[in-house]
Amino acid sequence: WTHAGKDEYFEFLIEKSEVTNQTILIVKDFAEKKDIKDQSQLWEYQVKDLFHRIGN
Repeated sequence: WTHAGKDEYFEFLIEKSEVTNQTILIVKDFAEKKDIKDQSQLWEYQVKDLFHRIGN
């Protein structure tokens, strides 16, 4: 990450739905257009692994 540009970032947000009372994890990640598919697959795997580890 030390070599990344200033406009490159990722962000996690945790929100609670007022309607369903569910906890929502939002992941925002900067990616070059050519890398979007790979980054999406990476985050999908990481979130699935997180859910598995927390017993969801």
